[in-house]
Amino acid sequence: MQETFYRSRELRRETRLLGGATYNLSRVLLGRRRPDPLFVPIRSMLYLAVVDDLEIVFVDGAGPRHIQMAWQMFRPGRRSSLDAPVPFEVVYYTTESLLLLPRIQSEFLRALAQLKNRDDRGRESADIVPLAKRR
Repeated sequence: MQETFYRSRELRRETRLLGGATYNLSRVLLGRRRPDPLFVPIRSMLYLAVVDDLEIVFVDGAGPRHIQMAWQMFRPGRRSSLDAPVPFEVVYYTTESLLLLPRIQSEFLRALAQLKNRDDRGRESADIVPLAKRR
């Protein structure tokens, strides 16, 4: 699927921490989709997150395809354990996005968990039972 998103001029950039569970789950789900990006609908906020190897971008699902915020430069090697937070940089492209970060972090984790549950249901195994021959 081909999607085009537009990025305006950067308003602000800052270093933050992303919870280990959120980072790990995004990487697991992205690994299942490779080489394609992972599209994560955040229905509670009407946003779409697009995850690739380099960044996670957030697009307002109700408006034009302009990137509101991007999470970049993840540094998982700086954490002391797999469940520790991961340092990253958040880039804000709109004034509205300056207020979104706390909520979008929690809603993004919920959306990832819903996506994983849906994926896991499709990965259930099945047994093939031979049918008895008719005489």
